[in-house]
Amino acid sequence: MDYEIREEGKYRFLQTGSNDQETLLLLHGLFGALSNFKGIVQHFSKNYNVVVPMLPIFEMPIREVSVTGLVEHVHEFVEEKGFENLNVLGNSLGGHMALLYVLDYPEKVKSVILTGSSGLFESAFGSSFPKRGNYEFIKTRTQQTFFHPETATKELVDEVYDIVNDRNKAIRVVATAKSAVRHNLGDKLHQIQVPTLLIWGREDTITPAFVGEKFNELIENSKLVFVEQCGHAPMMEYPEIFNQHLEAFLTDLRGD
Repeated sequence: MDYEIREEGKYRFLQTGSNDQETLLLLHGLFGALSNFKGIVQHFSKNYNVVVPMLPIFEMPIREVSVTGLVEHVHEFVEEKGFENLNVLGNSLGGHMALLYVLDYPEKVKSVILTGSSGLFESAFGSSFPKRGNYEFIKTRTQQTFFHPETATKELVDEVYDIVNDRNKAIRVVATAKSAVRHNLGDKLHQIQVPTLLIWGREDTITPAFVGEKFNELIENSKLVFVEQCGHAPMMEYPEIFNQHLEAFLTDLRGD
């Protein structure tokens, strides 16, 4: 994926187009990386301004590490860049952030797309995380994110392993995860009015299928689609199927 990561002030981000185009804002998860969104960026950059802010999970002062702190970073970034009428897509923690963002700044958002989102229930590394220095443990846990273990490439496993074995990064992962659990959104989701698409892996073990169903129940203007034989990151395991669902949703919104 030959896209340049730009740096402007305190912001690092990918942007494929200009503000003249409709913007698709992608928010990655706690262990997410730009590679997670490769299929989306390649497919949608032809017709959309695809923007991926690099979330400062590992750069924020430890006292400021929280899901709300990351949402505020995204808000400041959006304001700085002058983006409007956003289609906000989030995976895992990124979905949680998308929900908090639309709740705080509904005037900025045209639609929300969630896949494997936290915010209601999530089961991550559990009480045994972090287990530093054990590569096979991290490899197994990373593979369990997916229905097809081979989706967890060596590059991805190495990225997670490096995070877990960096004490400062590991502390921030735990702090952010705990913050997400504290910010349960079950009593607020009814406030979301924008069209919402839920794309869920049927075999997701981190935010199981019933979580997607609960989001669908609580967000009035929402549509839920399941991807069969798929885990926590449908856009990685089945990029073509994911893009088909997303394309149909966005096209319908545009009235094309």
